[in-house]
Amino acid sequence: MLTKQDLIDDLASGCKPPEQFHIGTEHEQFVYLKGHQRAPYASIEQILKRLQQFGWQPVLENDHLIGLQSPYGLAAISLEPGGQFELSGAPFKTLHETYEELLTHQQQLTVIAQDLGLEFQAVGFDPFNKREDVPWMPKDRYALMRRYMPTKGTLGLDMMTRTCTVQANLDYQSESDMVTKMRVGMALQPMVTALFANSTWVEGKKTDYQSYRCQIWQDTDPDRSGLLPFVFEAGMGFERYVDYMLTVPMYFVKRDGVYLDATGQSFPDFMQGTLPALPGEYPTLKDWHDHLTTAFPEVRLKHYLEMRGADSGPLEQLVGLPALWVGLLYDEHSLKAIADLTFDWTYDDVQNLYQQVPKQGMSGTFKGLSVKHWLQRILAIAYEGLEHRQFSNDQGETEAVYVQPLIDKLS
Repeated sequence: MLTKQDLIDDLASGCKPPEQFHIGTEHEQFVYLKGHQRAPYASIEQILKRLQQFGWQPVLENDHLIGLQSPYGLAAISLEPGGQFELSGAPFKTLHETYEELLTHQQQLTVIAQDLGLEFQAVGFDPFNKREDVPWMPKDRYALMRRYMPTKGTLGLDMMTRTCTVQANLDYQSESDMVTKMRVGMALQPMVTALFANSTWVEGKKTDYQSYRCQIWQDTDPDRSGLLPFVFEAGMGFERYVDYMLTVPMYFVKRDGVYLDATGQSFPDFMQGTLPALPGEYPTLKDWHDHLTTAFPEVRLKHYLEMRGADSGPLEQLVGLPALWVGLLYDEHSLKAIADLTFDWTYDDVQNLYQQVPKQGMSGTFKGLSVKHWLQRILAIAYEGLEHRQFSNDQGETEAVYVQPLIDKLS
């Protein structure tokens, strides 16, 4: 039987020395038929089939092709509920490798889209379609969530079907390093949301939102999304995150490839063998890992940290997000500088900005100064951190080249 200490130790097993740090990037994009109608599963299935010519291996569920795995298992392609097409990139040492992966993926999809008469668009929110016009993908997990989401918030189904994001996955070397990075990450998420905001159009009309994707997340499910106040408190660590996850209601248990409905049920009950969905059985670490994926805070802790607060976008935005976080968190001088900059930011401070950002974006203020002012300081620290890493591409450019467009955006 799993104990709470087993769960704590499992998160702690993610610690690794800095020389083993990697960069992971995940991004989603919408797939359209001509005329901006969202592509049905049959069309997306054809994309997955065509991609296999590049070495991708099929992933099936109930005989449906629902994803792809790279030959070495380091990268994956999956489908979000409304057919949003997601690349979960391989872990790389440098941003140059991340850029090449993203570029190659886009080039492959461009060829396939032309052949199939489809269009891809990476943006935070579907600018064209109503919720009821979006087709659902044939994945059992999503069927469970589709029934459960409306019981927790009014916009959860929109999150599932009409949003796209880009996220960066980064490593930590110790519990204290994780705490520092998670606190900095949580403090900066509203700023980053403002910087990457591009979802202003809803159902063909321009709105007064800068990031409607962010607005959607604020009315999705308060049990499992948003900012986490305990991250800003003394005592934050692996145990505190485990305590949080033990309060998050479950979605499912997966056995023999079948998703059993456990929506609203308790993982602590599972640990006691009294889960209604599976009475008399106890969870494995795989069940714990599945449960970790069902919480969606702005920074998520697994065996690495996921920075989740940005709208998806064009290539420079897709590589710009990991560039920003690598520059801030992977250089010890920059990490200290950004931790010092944010050390007195409280949860209430950041939550207030988080609630402003969907509409105000970079025009908002924080602690008496403009969000744009803060972002200029944040990006300057990130730039220096990337310069210190001294990884150059074939053109002799450092990784700072990927954060420069963000700096230019503010000038």
